[in-house]
Amino acid sequence: MKVLPMNRRTLLAALPAVVSLGLLAACSGGAKPDGATLTVAATAVPHAEILEQVKPLLARQGLTLDIRVFNDYVQPNLQVDQRQIDVNYFQTKPYLDQFNAARGTHLVPFAGIHVEPLGGYSRRYKTLAQLPDGAVVALPNEPSNGGRALLLLQRAGLIRLKAPTNALSTLRDIAANPKRLQFKELEAATLPRVLGEVDLAMINTNYALDAKLNPTRDALVIEDAKSPYVNFVVGRAGEQNDPRVVKLIAALRSPQTKAFIDSHYKGAVLPAF
Repeated sequence: MKVLPMNRRTLLAALPAVVSLGLLAACSGGAKPDGATLTVAATAVPHAEILEQVKPLLARQGLTLDIRVFNDYVQPNLQVDQRQIDVNYFQTKPYLDQFNAARGTHLVPFAGIHVEPLGGYSRRYKTLAQLPDGAVVALPNEPSNGGRALLLLQRAGLIRLKAPTNALSTLRDIAANPKRLQFKELEAATLPRVLGEVDLAMINTNYALDAKLNPTRDALVIEDAKSPYVNFVVGRAGEQNDPRVVKLIAALRSPQTKAFIDSHYKGAVLPAF
């Protein structure tokens, strides 16, 4: 490319435009310098739906919410840990604790927002009493939700665990299995898709709702409002006082958000504030 010569007067006249363009370029790349954009990783239902509800409120406060939707539980944590995303909203503290221990990450819970009762679903049977001996039960294949499912099966009287309150119980911890249930451990997101292939599937509510299941109507057994498995906004240690995060949490825990959760999910999702 040929560069044309420029005299001194022309150069001086052009300088203000060059400076203005430089400042504009500096302000347009990535996050705004005033921190007016916050990226949040979430699963589609209900987390991203709830975030969409608070998006206009935050926009009026000068904060743009950039919602990144994931269909798994691993990448949202990895990308926050790697500073590709600011915070995430999809998980319980037991899952986060297990993830940190297994992956060497140091993410922390910032604020609890809601509970999604885990439930047991079946396409073949209308009640748990109809489950035959040797019935096949599908469970989430990671420790926190797998243990959670076993606790719920114990509460339903289908099994007994060696340590009845251990949230990280595994199949090896089953002390009694009178119906001789057979267990399949599968990725949580795939469980709704195997409902026709098993007798019972223990499904997290976010995936149940995404599959158009109604937890309060379709679940044969489900956790109640006393469930300790609260879903948190999670981020990097030391960043919970970031003004953008503070605004997000205040919006998620507002009376308007509580009213939305109550009216939209009708008990399938429960506010935790």
